[in-house]
Amino acid sequence: MKVYNKLVRDKIPAIIEADGKTCEVEIAPKEKMTRLIEDKLVEEVNEYLEDKNLEELADVMEVLFGIACNLRYTEEELVGKREEKLGERGRFKAGIVLKGLNEFSSVQ
Repeated sequence: MKVYNKLVRDKIPAIIEADGKTCEVEIAPKEKMTRLIEDKLVEEVNEYLEDKNLEELADVMEVLFGIACNLRYTEEELVGKREEKLGERGRFKAGIVLKGLNEFSSVQ
């Protein structure tokens, strides 16, 4: 049996069994879940960085929703916080790079 020991989407065991294969699974206890989902985030971000496509980007988003759930936030709360920050700070669309900040100047 090939060993994975990684978090997978909820329907993966059923998909494996529908394909005529068997798998061994366990439900992660809360104390392991945080580490598992953070590892999954790293995995999915790395896959996105390699392939740079919409599917991998959607996987990253799903992991972020999973992290929010693990922290006891809803998807709606996460999206709401994103929207709040959009209003306050904007997006990352313009490509603005902050090169430096003179902390001693003041606008008069």
